[in-house]
Amino acid sequence: MAEILKFLDEYEALIYIVLAIGAMFSFRWLFRSWREWQVAVFSLEREFSARRFGRSALISAMIVVFFCIEFFMASFVIPGLPADFFIATSTLDLISTPTGTLSPELLTQFAGQPQVVQPNAAGCTPGQIELTYPAPGDEIKGIIDLTGTVDIPNFGFYKYEVAPNGSDTWATIAAGRTVVREGSLGRWDTTALTPGDYQLRLVVIDNQGTALSPCVVPVQVVPNQ
Repeated sequence: MAEILKFLDEYEALIYIVLAIGAMFSFRWLFRSWREWQVAVFSLEREFSARRFGRSALISAMIVVFFCIEFFMASFVIPGLPADFFIATSTLDLISTPTGTLSPELLTQFAGQPQVVQPNAAGCTPGQIELTYPAPGDEIKGIIDLTGTVDIPNFGFYKYEVAPNGSDTWATIAAGRTVVREGSLGRWDTTALTPGDYQLRLVVIDNQGTALSPCVVPVQVVPNQ
């Protein structure tokens, strides 16, 4: 199903063009078949004309149906899908939890990971892939709004993830499908995390499914008192 929706989304303009050309020929055939059926005199001639008219009407109706399906999918269904629906990722899918709350299993795993403080951000590209808040080393608590920039050529979508310092176990918090320039990237609920040092990374994927080098920022989660 995902492959079909991806095809309908990527080739929307081409599909409309093909359907328009097909409609032009099928409606022309439909009109000519109808005229032939109207002027036919002999029964055999009228029968053949009626068959041609029926076939042309069926093809014309199918083209209209395909056009309606493409329009409905491209205009209503696909825009409402999650940002990473079309591209499989190796991270855990927690996007269904909009507040960014992590599962108890991940919290237990995070608590047992070694924590090594990283003083600086890594992999960030100013003006393209950048986290401006939180800044490296910031102490954060509660629900925070992440701000930054995701603006690359051939933009696809972005996501932000968290992992304990020194760990490669990344958990997706949330994602977005629109370009952001020095604005809000989304929210992160840190109340479910054990206080300590974590890595927050911003990952941007282009429209071909290629992930660029992520922007990684070390932060410290403190008790929410």
